[in-house]
Amino acid sequence: MAASRVQVLSLYKAMLNASQKFPSYNYRTYAIRKVRDAFREKKHVKDPKTIEDLVDKARENLAIIQRQVGLF
Repeated sequence: MAASRVQVLSLYKAMLNASQKFPSYNYRTYAIRKVRDAFREKKHVKDPKTIEDLVDKARENLAIIQRQVGLF
């Protein structure tokens, strides 16, 4: 099943919110910039399989961000 627009936007928001929790200013701004740039770069992708792969990768990255924020 292809990811819907709502799911993608929800994932984007979750990644930005998780990135906001980095205590270090440098880590925080870097993570936010990388999330925004990655989503903007891929916003014109139309193939459902490619979108699903990108969403899976973003979910993995969200888990990584959440783990790292928990370590500090």
